[in-house]
Amino acid sequence: MDYCVFIHTNHKQIVGALVAEYALRRNSRNNDRFDVRIIHHRDYPFFRTREGQLYLRDGVKRPWLNEDLQSFTPLRFMPPELMGYSGRAKLLSRDMKGKAIMCRARSGPKGCIDHCLASSVMLLDCEKLAHWRVEQQFNEMFDSQRDYQPWICLKLEPRETIGLLEKEWNDFDRLNDRTKMLHNTRRRTQPWKAGLPIDWRPAERFRLFPPLAWLMRARRRLFGEYALLGHYKPHPDPNQQNFFFGLLKECLDKGIVTEEMIRHEMQQNHVRHDALEVLDRTPRLAGA
Repeated sequence: MDYCVFIHTNHKQIVGALVAEYALRRNSRNNDRFDVRIIHHRDYPFFRTREGQLYLRDGVKRPWLNEDLQSFTPLRFMPPELMGYSGRAKLLSRDMKGKAIMCRARSGPKGCIDHCLASSVMLLDCEKLAHWRVEQQFNEMFDSQRDYQPWICLKLEPRETIGLLEKEWNDFDRLNDRTKMLHNTRRRTQPWKAGLPIDWRPAERFRLFPPLAWLMRARRRLFGEYALLGHYKPHPDPNQQNFFFGLLKECLDKGIVTEEMIRHEMQQNHVRHDALEVLDRTPRLAGA
């Protein structure tokens, strides 16, 4: 099929990926016009071969950890290759006006100061992205030929080849009547993680206040990758928690996710330990 939506994940975020796939199918009027494929970190051995090796991230050398919450992030660049460098990945028939990529800007300091673009949701004209070779480019980070941060921020792409999407196509922790695609981008408040110990790596470069970066590096070196980072917090918007768990409840009803799977993910600290209780008290969603 010429159109495909790709969802990238690893073992820690598989429940979220399954809910996302269901949400796309539930809410689309054009299900017969596109495929949905989950790209799983475990299926790409080049990640495992680099375990513990140092790579370049925002000018700092850090060990690659496959157990990190975000270890699947380079898979954002895999769709053109998987599509044979033809067709569209996401948003189907949108007029791209000749651009290779459409996305939105990052919010906060990364968007305003670093001019970082959000590669978390992209519309891709795969034919124009034949230079995306993920395994090769992933390995370049370990030879100091490529820095993770500008790669993820799309700074290595010619700016004239990138167009901007409206914010509602990648709504950062905002859910309202205009939202097309909700992204719980603030990892600390992802609704399915509340109460669990933090298992993602914070930035170690802060242009507005460099001493904070020095403290973060010292913390990591003295105490370990995730030491002293605390726990995930409840999402400040109860509607977003209800939205996620309402979708998860429907996934349970349809057998997409099982109670056994949720219990297993809770034991692994991938899903909050009170997930079943939250499901019980979550109201059902309105129709698609």
